Amino acid sequence: MNIQIFGTTKCFDTKKAQRYFKERGIKFQMIDLKEKGMSRGEFENVSRALGGWEKLVDPNAKDKQTLALLDALVDWQKEDKLFENQQLFKTPIVRNGRKATVGYQPDVWKTWE
Repeated sequence: MNIQIFGTTKCFDTKKAQRYFKERGIKFQMIDLKEKGMSRGEFENVSRALGGWEKLVDPNAKDKQTLALLDALVDWQKEDKLFENQQLFKTPIVRNGRKATVGYQPDVWKTWE
């Protein structure tokens, strides 16, 4: 198992995801989206695993202006705008190879063990 957790240090659900894997002795790599961000390849792989980039969007994101801009764009522009504005991601994004989840999903993670 090769777990990557994409999130922010202030996100409560990201902290819960880290605790979930720590308690089970499962090693993971934490990537702080405020510091590093997701590469284009990671973004595309996660989007594919989730069934579309739309599932990455947090409708409650603090950046309401960029969220509104994302809604106003035509479909082919939205994916690029989301990649450029990763503060709109719902976190945590947990990736295990070709599988991925968004949000706190312990029931799905159990099936990975």
